[in-house]
Amino acid sequence: MKSIKLLILFSVFSCSIVYSQSVNKQKLDSLFNILAEKNKAMGSVTLSKNGKVLYTKAIGYSFLSDKEKKPSTPDTKFRIGSISKMFTATMIFQMIEEGKITLASTLDKYFPGIPNAKQITIGNLLYHRSGLHNITDDPEYMTYMTKSKTQGEMLEIISKNKIDFQPDEKTAYSNTNFIILGYIVENITGQTYSQNLEKRITSKIGLKNTYYGKRTNIAENESFSYSYNGGWKLQPETDMSIPGGAGAIISTPVDLTKFIEALFGLKLVSEKSLTKMKTIKDGMGMGMFQIPFYTKKGYGHNGGIDGFASNLAYFPEDSLSIAYCTNGVAYPMNSILIGVLSIYFNKAYKIPEFTAIDIKPEEIAKYLGIYSSTQLPLKITVTNNNGILTAQATGQSSFPLEASGKDNFKFDQAGVVMEFNPAKSEMTLKQGGGVFLFTKEK
Repeated sequence: MKSIKLLILFSVFSCSIVYSQSVNKQKLDSLFNILAEKNKAMGSVTLSKNGKVLYTKAIGYSFLSDKEKKPSTPDTKFRIGSISKMFTATMIFQMIEEGKITLASTLDKYFPGIPNAKQITIGNLLYHRSGLHNITDDPEYMTYMTKSKTQGEMLEIISKNKIDFQPDEKTAYSNTNFIILGYIVENITGQTYSQNLEKRITSKIGLKNTYYGKRTNIAENESFSYSYNGGWKLQPETDMSIPGGAGAIISTPVDLTKFIEALFGLKLVSEKSLTKMKTIKDGMGMGMFQIPFYTKKGYGHNGGIDGFASNLAYFPEDSLSIAYCTNGVAYPMNSILIGVLSIYFNKAYKIPEFTAIDIKPEEIAKYLGIYSSTQLPLKITVTNNNGILTAQATGQSSFPLEASGKDNFKFDQAGVVMEFNPAKSEMTLKQGGGVFLFTKEK
């Protein structure tokens, strides 16, 4: 669902692979121990092969307050955000196999008031080719995301938006597509999404910790989410009536690996349906993405909601599944996943040290100012916030910069590196493989 927007590129891990017969648990422990020690992450990870858990570890806390700290365990449950879309797509394909719907069925049969309903097919929705506007991109979304909404109210919000493009004209990721698919599941069956999830998936394959979310309940071992800025800060809580089939499921990494192994083991859909789900069109499958790891080809989905982030992938050639759920991101999730898979496949990998460099207060002044670039349509303002160098891009939230070398700073949470050249009044921004030159305005 909603996520940080500062130039983040949602690329997936890509590096070389060497098959490994065993798991270097000591090195994996070293990675997650330093992430916990340096407050770079909180969450849980599971690696599974042929249905057998090879490694699982939880770090950080599921709940933090001045009076209480509740450590996370492998059974701690997380909001998984858009990984929910894989569950929704699975249920849609089950109903296709039951003859209750087809990929060519049009949206007007269910919700005729939605723009272009007569032209939008189920296949368009699954492939993110409907042209329906993504409601989580709207500024208004932040004003109602924590409030309960009925299906009718959500449909009214969706219907008031103009279309972004004509159906099947192109691909554009939109949570709206899967919110609607979740409603279609309910419409066809006459049962709630929660009831369908339990009947069609979780009870079939024995998922004990996967269900449609409600308000977070720590007594049920559910996790809250946090952001880090000198300390972990509790994040707002989306009401789960909002994301629905696009992002309302709660689960654990262990359950997620069971789910994706069952999906690829044809315990939930037929081989014909799975093949369609895996077929990539303009970078998208039907409810999943293709996830490369050098020469290997995996399939899965990522997710983000509130301060949660998650990733689920399955590599058929190796019968390997990996799931990572985090409720606190202060170091890129993608970098953590690269580390886990590099260790698993016995690739050269150095555990990060996260060594910070102190910067004297009097040195901060030379970096302050407003920077603009001919390469990007935004400005970045660098300020002194009580002795902490802070940056803020146009229209976005501010973030703290950590000194990593002479005139070099970073913001690990978004993979941002900023290299200053005070003599030339310049700053180079690096993120997601991009390099952008900024000049300080006079």
